Amino acid sequence: MILPIPSVWQEHKIWAPKVLPSLSFFGHVKVFCFNVIWMGVTLIGGVLLVPKFILGKIFGFDASYEAYMVENLTAHICCRLFVCPTVEIRGEENLPSDDATTPAPVYIANHASQVDLAVVYFLGRRFKWIAKDSVRYLPGVGLIMTLSEHVFIKRTGKNRKSVSNLYQQSNKAIQSGLPMFFFPQGTRRMAVRLPFKDGAYRVAMENESQLIPISIHIPLSCWNSWYPLNLLWGGSMENVVLTIHKPIQAKKDSDKEELKKMTYDSIFSVLPLIGEEI
Repeated sequence: MILPIPSVWQEHKIWAPKVLPSLSFFGHVKVFCFNVIWMGVTLIGGVLLVPKFILGKIFGFDASYEAYMVENLTAHICCRLFVCPTVEIRGEENLPSDDATTPAPVYIANHASQVDLAVVYFLGRRFKWIAKDSVRYLPGVGLIMTLSEHVFIKRTGKNRKSVSNLYQQSNKAIQSGLPMFFFPQGTRRMAVRLPFKDGAYRVAMENESQLIPISIHIPLSCWNSWYPLNLLWGGSMENVVLTIHKPIQAKKDSDKEELKKMTYDSIFSVLPLIGEEI
């Protein structure tokens, strides 16, 4: 039960700036429970899928789709239990079809909280994440992400080989019809709008994929509200909102900085400026 504590501390720091409501005691409890459930469900699902994963190495199949379904179920459970009753989707007409056409699109979104990792599953689309290598060792989470064949990357030290693997695995997924999902800010910030890094754009340009900008709006009362207990006395909770913007076509000769500006402007066009913009 102590393993979720580092995740609680990370979320605590995100909400610490004075422009944000710092996490209350109940908020910390909700974050803790969110992580306990996330780790627990993915651990159970991952263990159940290990036999198929092992057999797949022998007979030439994998358990990646089933692992995605475990992730999707976990995300819906955690969101509905601790964040909000549902996630509102706006601009759904801009969402590419889920028909495995190639090249697959590249999804990009702002990154503010652990909540992001759950609510994007409400898009109803399968994708691969880019995750830091340390996530691999989280109970349940690391197992299910390994089974799902997400891409892990070392973010410190000599990581040239890791970065090369990122692009190789991303290109392979996109050419097989499986989208990639990037948080181009690279880290979670609620009170600061960080600039976008190059990775997602290099992948999109190399594969001439569509970039799909997505805005994630998280209510400031997300953790500190009495949801879901307030439902007992007729209370309510503001939903998280995902806004899907019009696709932007990337080409091999596209201006990368222009793509970054276009997607940045799209994503933050519907989000309130809470702190500062860097």
